[in-house]
Amino acid sequence: MFPNPFSNQAFLKETPIGSSEGIVIKFDLISVVFLMQLFDRFRTGVNHLEEAEPGKRLAQLKARGQKNLFSFDRYVPSAGWLVKAWEASDDDLYACGGIDGLVFLKMIVFCIRIFSVAAVLCIFLVLPVNLFGQGIQQINAESQMDIFTIRNVQEGSKGLWAHFFALYVISICSYVLLYIEFKSVARMRLEQVIRFPTRPSHFTVLVRGIPWIPGLSYSEAVSKHFGSYYVSSYLAHQMVYRSGTIQRLMMDAEKMYKVLKDTPINQYLAPTTVGCGQCAGHSNSFKMLTCESDSDVKKPNQQNEPDLKEQECAAAFVFFRTRYAAMVASRTIQVLDPMLWVIEFAPEPHDVYWENLCVPYRLLWIRKTLVFIGSIIFSLWFLLPTTLVQGLVNIAQLESTFPFLRGISQKSYANIVQGYLPSLVLTCFALIVPPVMLMFATLEGAISRSSRKKSACNKSIIFFFWNVFFYNLFTGTWWDRITRFTVTGLKDMATLLGNLIPGQASFFMTYVMTTGWASLAWELMQPYVLIVNWIFQFVLMRKEGFGDLYTFPYHTEVPRTLLFALLGFTFSTLAPLILPFLLVYYFFAYFVYRNQILNVYITRYNTNGLYWPVAHNAMIFSLIVMQGVAAIIFGMKDFGTASTFTFVLIIFTSLFNVFCRHKFLPLFKNNAAQDLIEMDRHDEHSGKIEEILPRLLASYYQFGPYSGNHPSDLLSADYKKCGENPVVVTKPKEHETSRDPATTTISGSKL
Repeated sequence: MFPNPFSNQAFLKETPIGSSEGIVIKFDLISVVFLMQLFDRFRTGVNHLEEAEPGKRLAQLKARGQKNLFSFDRYVPSAGWLVKAWEASDDDLYACGGIDGLVFLKMIVFCIRIFSVAAVLCIFLVLPVNLFGQGIQQINAESQMDIFTIRNVQEGSKGLWAHFFALYVISICSYVLLYIEFKSVARMRLEQVIRFPTRPSHFTVLVRGIPWIPGLSYSEAVSKHFGSYYVSSYLAHQMVYRSGTIQRLMMDAEKMYKVLKDTPINQYLAPTTVGCGQCAGHSNSFKMLTCESDSDVKKPNQQNEPDLKEQECAAAFVFFRTRYAAMVASRTIQVLDPMLWVIEFAPEPHDVYWENLCVPYRLLWIRKTLVFIGSIIFSLWFLLPTTLVQGLVNIAQLESTFPFLRGISQKSYANIVQGYLPSLVLTCFALIVPPVMLMFATLEGAISRSSRKKSACNKSIIFFFWNVFFYNLFTGTWWDRITRFTVTGLKDMATLLGNLIPGQASFFMTYVMTTGWASLAWELMQPYVLIVNWIFQFVLMRKEGFGDLYTFPYHTEVPRTLLFALLGFTFSTLAPLILPFLLVYYFFAYFVYRNQILNVYITRYNTNGLYWPVAHNAMIFSLIVMQGVAAIIFGMKDFGTASTFTFVLIIFTSLFNVFCRHKFLPLFKNNAAQDLIEMDRHDEHSGKIEEILPRLLASYYQFGPYSGNHPSDLLSADYKKCGENPVVVTKPKEHETSRDPATTTISGSKL
């Protein structure tokens, strides 16, 4: 006969659903339902709201000509967007979000799968053991949630075998799923190279740290170096210039000049008797001057060439005739000083972050050091709101520490202050973290927008893991337990952690609801983007809106998804009640993010799946934390056998991580030489190389088309310009005349 865990009167008076956790559930459900209803109104509302809706992709509004604006169907809640998000194929998602979009959805699917297994196993096996454990003799308002955690299991209880079994099953399932997903993403990357064989980045490298040679410009130094050591493969190069405010204004003026020059003007006006202004002259009384001859006007290239040479940076894009030659150059140290002639594969043209290319390569380590120091200072500052949050959670300890707060726990709003307010405060402060980390990534000198966002993602993950998870664990119930625990060694620290971690399950449950559930509703609605678009379109009268917000915020969403995965792994066997809340979040996120990728965000650039190694490392870290915490608690509960085998599991997890990194990670850093050589041979035999190389030269422009030294002005000796068009190049062959420029004009490549 099992003892009755509900016999305590304190538990009967105040159940968890009626306490602060229940308040959080009610608030979050109301906010989620309200925002979803508001989203449904904006999605099917009247035309002026449709015009302000941010970023439509596949789900363009079908009938702008619908006249019945007051149709009853428009105001009936609809789940059509859920159905469309579910029915969308991987090809549709790939077309809209690229590999990065699919990888992000794979993270969510992985979490759904592993936490579904954990929920079934822990809810029906581990939770009853916790509930009937009788490890807590007296239940009060502060420990009412502890009855559902491992803290309620007595020391040496045989029921701990259930926790040990669940721990092993979850770990083994994680290994299998992580291996499958890592292999799948690696295969997608290989297919990406073959699917887009003509991408300019396959033939282009970025050279930084170009040495200053007396008597030579940087451009001439590049020509001399690559013309000497890469004679058979060097094609051309494009210098990088300092881009300041004045340069941008000059380029804008040049573009305006071209627009006005190409605009036809009617020089023959019929006479009219209508006066013009105050002088009462005729409207055609102005004398129309003839345009200057083209020979009197300097060409932009000729006019700006001396100025641009003075603006050259020690960086350049170098083009090669074959993909394999570009790969060899990017993997080779050029001179004895590794700080000179630093070569790496160039990002895609739309992905280049031009502002950082002129940063001297020798100063990058100083920037990274300063960013590291700034990150530490920012983390220390963030401890203040985290401590405030835990103070609100432990309001009884605040009353004992600060006498002027006594009696606040007896107020009617105490549950809101203790339950909803801490998570809300932490969520509000956490909103500033991704923008700050994006700024840090920019200061580090990222050469591409995708690498900048990926670096910000890594920094945000580390920040959230430490400040939101670990620091909250250490400070969560410290005030309550510091008087009962004296830390004198590692054993006392392990005992303290064993008591602290399960006790924080209640706070993290409310955090999942506040930050997870509500954030998905806000993501679906996007009120900030909607307001900004209203301002741009109806106040500033700009038709294009605020497009910079349309790229997917991986640096915001990936850290949040992985942080919840860390919470799920850590508390799955300790406090299984958190798993249903996490599953609700991930199921909802699966539909919301599919809809956002399909209909809201655009993909200007991507990392080609580099977010998956980040997710893999975070999952491995979460597994090790789960297993380490379980080993500590097993030891504290006098269950030494399980503790020993759990440490063995930690070793196996580390070995599994090493195996995956050696097997798959090289595919995320380099392309296979076999594929590149086969594509080069195919292009050479089919004649496509003659089309690819001219198009390649028109890809990388810093100030817009035809400004500055074009790569065709810096061609190797085997190539020459054809006609007056600076982007038309041909390779001379024996007994072959030059091609007609009209048939070989090349525009910028579209990716």
